Amino acid sequence: MDAPENRDPEPSGSEVPPASGADRAPRHPLRSASFRRFLAGQSISMAGSAMSPVALAFGVLEVTGSAAWLSAVTTTALVPMVAMLLFGGGIADRYRRDTVLCLAALGAGLTQAGVAFLLLTHRHPAFLLPLSALNGVFQGVTKPALRGIVSNLSAGRGLQQASSLLATVRNATRITGPATAGLLTASVGGGWAIAADAASFLLAAAFFARMSLPGPPARTKSSPTKSGPTMLGELREGWGYFGSTPWIWTVTSAFAVFNAVNMGVWQILGPVIASDTIGAEGWGLVLSARGAGALLASLIMVKLTVRRPMVPALSSMALAAVPLILLGAGANVSWLTAAAFAAGVVSEFFTVVWETVHNTHVPERLLSRVGAQDEFWSFLPIPLGQLSTPVLAAAFGTATVAVTGGGVAAVAMLVPLLVPTLRRLEINIEINMDGDRTGHHVPSPGDAAGEGRDKDHSGTG
Repeated sequence: MDAPENRDPEPSGSEVPPASGADRAPRHPLRSASFRRFLAGQSISMAGSAMSPVALAFGVLEVTGSAAWLSAVTTTALVPMVAMLLFGGGIADRYRRDTVLCLAALGAGLTQAGVAFLLLTHRHPAFLLPLSALNGVFQGVTKPALRGIVSNLSAGRGLQQASSLLATVRNATRITGPATAGLLTASVGGGWAIAADAASFLLAAAFFARMSLPGPPARTKSSPTKSGPTMLGELREGWGYFGSTPWIWTVTSAFAVFNAVNMGVWQILGPVIASDTIGAEGWGLVLSARGAGALLASLIMVKLTVRRPMVPALSSMALAAVPLILLGAGANVSWLTAAAFAAGVVSEFFTVVWETVHNTHVPERLLSRVGAQDEFWSFLPIPLGQLSTPVLAAAFGTATVAVTGGGVAAVAMLVPLLVPTLRRLEINIEINMDGDRTGHHVPSPGDAAGEGRDKDHSGTG
């Protein structure tokens, strides 16, 4: 399928497609009342969501005492979420994204309230499964809307500032949320912590309802019917754009490999290896160091702007595989902590840059659909990695699998750099007098490339 009109599928970095909602958005996001409401709603929602994994785990175990039931509940949410991503991208591009977020937050709040009720009343865990599935559906709708809404709320350099502010809140809640959930679970039970998560979704929906965004941009005709393009036609258009744009799908493919390896080695083998080496306390310190590194990077990226960020972004992401190698090599807690901190820094660095690059170079009317393709194909191999890693470890040894996996993940991050158009992508943009987004060339000695973003779905998505 040909690339959509008004966009070269291989941008040079200085030719960027016309903007739409961004034309009316301020370059300084905090000056926008809509962005402040969005940031407030997201902060509250992410604070609740950061508590949910710990609260749900101990809440289910408190009622059932069964790891099998816990696995069933979490898997029941994950599968519909991944399955819904592509359709959610079509919804978010077809309708107003603030409305989509508001309705999804309301739905998630109601389902989480149901989960809290079941846990507090000690009902059979089978009743949790349909609610978990519904929650996964709402997550699948929310993620693509979030990928596209920043361009409605900010413009120019404010795009990166907005992404960095959101990343700062996300990383702060990742540090404070689990600890808060642990305190609530230990004192009053996991059900009440889930109830707090439900309340956070409902309160976030109230903030999203007060946002004021323009209607969705005009859509191209992908259907001969008088009523305009169909949802299926729009989804095909998003896939066509994704598949015809090498700088997007090569990075997505690289992260499909990285995520499968990282989720398998780090989350499955990590605790096993740590139990024989640095212990549970050391492993907790390592995980906290990664979160601290991500928080630091998101704060720095509020101010740091690099004209051509993808080369340093992907190159530095290769360092995110170092903790896997050190884990397999039996490194002590000091080395692992330092490596995890650095991995947190480079991962968040890439995340902010990748979101900004998408918002800069992908037409607004396609942002959610293209973002959904990116999320879907990046998430899809994760279960394979989680299931195959223990099998490989039993056959070749945990150390061998961890070290080899780290090497594979590092190489995967460097492969997309072979795409010339990716190396030339720019994110330092301005709004010209015609209201179009244009690459803003900032001379630098030797026209050197700058530095970039993280797209680690192991923590991202």
